[in-house]
Amino acid sequence: MSSEHDATEAYTSWVDVEHYLHAGQSTSFPLRNTHGPRVDYVVTDDRSIALHLELGPRQRLPRSPLPLVRIDEIAQNGVRMARLRLTQERLLRDFHDLLNAVADRVVAHDRTPDQAFNETVRAWSALLEKPRTLDAHARIGLLGELTVLNSLADEHDWETAVDAWTSPLATEHDFGLPDHDIEVKTTSSVRRHHTVHGLGQLAPVDERPLWLVSLQLTRGGTHGRTLPQCVAAVRNRIAQAAPAAVARFDSHLAARGWRSDTSDDERWTMRPTPLVLPVDDRLPRLTPALLAALPQVARECIDAVTYRIDLTHKMSSAEPPAALRAFRLP
Repeated sequence: MSSEHDATEAYTSWVDVEHYLHAGQSTSFPLRNTHGPRVDYVVTDDRSIALHLELGPRQRLPRSPLPLVRIDEIAQNGVRMARLRLTQERLLRDFHDLLNAVADRVVAHDRTPDQAFNETVRAWSALLEKPRTLDAHARIGLLGELTVLNSLADEHDWETAVDAWTSPLATEHDFGLPDHDIEVKTTSSVRRHHTVHGLGQLAPVDERPLWLVSLQLTRGGTHGRTLPQCVAAVRNRIAQAAPAAVARFDSHLAARGWRSDTSDDERWTMRPTPLVLPVDDRLPRLTPALLAALPQVARECIDAVTYRIDLTHKMSSAEPPAALRAFRLP
């Protein structure tokens, strides 16, 4: 059984479409309520959807660059029309949005079917291919790591500092020096809250000393530093002092999601009391040993561990490593 609706607007509600799909009933929603080429949103007999666009005598059939969208020519009551269909039903809801976007360009903006389809595809492709920007947590975390990198270079040199900065995919900790490892946690909250990812992030490796650096940032107004400014400052210093290390620095940035065209105008300053702690039994943390103490049947059910610690009232070590005593945003 099929039906046809009166033309009211150049948009079809998914709620209405879903009703007919569930009922297995075909229907047609005319989307043009004025005189002009027909535009019909169609729910088909086989529980799918399509868009029918009337083609003028000299208008060509749109060509689809999308493997999942098929466009063919049909005749409907003697009218030549382009039919847009989907080849994979699991994307039906998303295809619905695409069809409405194409229909809107035809009805509201008087585009031809070919123009409407290709403009929609280009616009959606540009949106989906736009480089991802770092979220707020990742930006703050990168600022913290650049601050520690800058401190390591002050004590050692830029070549050593860049070599110590580890890939996030290669190790548990952010920096590895010959004598110790460093984990950096940065927050913009008033309390010193930090999220720990996994049991290994606050666990020394092979009995090597591990130090935790806790940094707090606050929005700095015109006197603050943006993340792009900090990245540029560090990169310039490396280029002057250790040119061979620039490529490794860029690689580390890319591994953390940074792109050279990243736009970020938030300005930050550092709160005056960084915290540097040895990772030992006095530090509140979850360890692999705690998990190992559970029965095997329980351990096998734990897929991942993420938790938050509050170090607000902790006092910094009286004797931190020399390279972890003077922090400033680059």
